[in-house]
Amino acid sequence: MSKNHRGKALSKLPSRGRGTCPVCKTKRIKLLYTLLTENGTKLTVCKRCQHKTVSV
Repeated sequence: MSKNHRGKALSKLPSRGRGTCPVCKTKRIKLLYTLLTENGTKLTVCKRCQHKTVSV
């Protein structure tokens, strides 16, 4: 089974998939998961925040 959030797939993303999470404000973390906010916009968040509900 392939692991989509490791290895070669990350090297193709801008900044290798890293940045600052808009939910928990952690810096230099992998932002690989999409999260829908209550108003319908998509955010890219870290693994820890992927199941949180966000009202922006």
